[in-house]
Amino acid sequence: MDLDDADIRILDSLQEDGRLTNQALSEKVGLSTSPCWRRVRQLEEAGVIQNYRATLDRRQIGLGVLAFIRVKIDSHSESEAEEFSRRILELDEVVACYSIAGDADFLVQVVAKDLDSYSDFAMSVIRRLPGIKEMQTTFVLKELKPFQGFPVGLGL
Repeated sequence: MDLDDADIRILDSLQEDGRLTNQALSEKVGLSTSPCWRRVRQLEEAGVIQNYRATLDRRQIGLGVLAFIRVKIDSHSESEAEEFSRRILELDEVVACYSIAGDADFLVQVVAKDLDSYSDFAMSVIRRLPGIKEMQTTFVLKELKPFQGFPVGLGL
């Protein structure tokens, strides 16, 4: 989908506050309400806007640990990668997972209540997933810039 300046303003505004009413959104992006509503619907139907959700402070809900686990799997067969992917999707502690290039196969973003909870999860769940050859954890000490949305204008 080709995005113009108005689409970019809409997307930036909705990433900042997904609860904006159509009236408030149209005023913020400089469109009248009907064209603004139509553009939002087009962006939803095209799959550019996939969902609306609240951003939570993980610490406020008791998740004090944020970590990234770099995982290497034994074999690079398609079936083993699919099995790993299937199993990782079932884990509530995993908030994001990426298949990556480089010296690891997957980068797994994990949250936990505390270090003991993370240790239990890593050793009794992640380490026991089939095909795990190696895993290395990096703990986040401070979130300098947590994910808040995509820079829409960079893609054009």
